[in-house]
Formats: sequence, C-alpha cells, structure tokens
Amino acid sequence: MDGTVASAEPLPGHPFPRSLRLLAGKDFQHVFARARRIPGSRLMVLYRSQEPVAEHPRIGLAISRKHARRAVDRNRVKRAAREAFRHRRASLPPVDIIVLSRAGVAELDARQVRGELDRLLEKVK
Repeated sequence: MDGTVASAEPLPGHPFPRSLRLLAGKDFQHVFARARRIPGSRLMVLYRSQEPVAEHPRIGLAISRKHARRAVDRNRVKRAAREAFRHRRASLPPVDIIVLSRAGVAELDARQVRGELDRLLEKVK
C-alpha cells in the first residue's frame, strides 16, 4: 500500500443519490408486506416490484445490531452493500430491494460482502 486513505466519495459514473434509496418506513413496509426472498449465507435480499413503477431500482439496508454488534462492522457491511448495488444497478429491473443481515455478517470483510451481494442481486428479476 502507498499509505493513501481511500475516499468515501462515490465513484465517477456510479453516483448514489437519495432517489435510489428506500428512506421512509412506508417504503420498507411495502417491500416487507409481499417480498420475494433470496437467501444467502450471511445476507438476505428481499425485493418487490415498485408501485408506481419508477425508472430505476432502489435499495434499503437493514443491518441488525444483533448480527453486527459494533457500529464499525455495520457500517462496513452497509458501504460494501451500497457499492455492490451501485455497480449492478444498471442491470436490475425497477424493484425495491432490502438487504437484511444474517448471523455471522460481522466476520465478513468488504470484498466478501460485495461478492455475496453480487451473487444475490444476479437473481433479482
């Protein structure tokens, strides 16, 4: 390593504006009410088609303190999940997606989180 610190700025060409996020509780409830589930070993993806249909997919993150006790672990998982979504969003249909943590997620590094989420997002239809 050259000693430089990685920037938290989004990658050029891969912005993550508020319009791509699930922010309100009613948005999360809409997905939870009738979600399709894609289970992984340490993460689970829930998704549901948007009503009304938008031009782009949106993502919400629910990383539990039960599964990742330390804030630094929860934040690492969330950063990696957002990164995976940013890179894959062009190939996703217009759905609302929630990423849920499962037991053991805190032991994964960012590369492992991104790899698992990439595999799960490939299955979203």
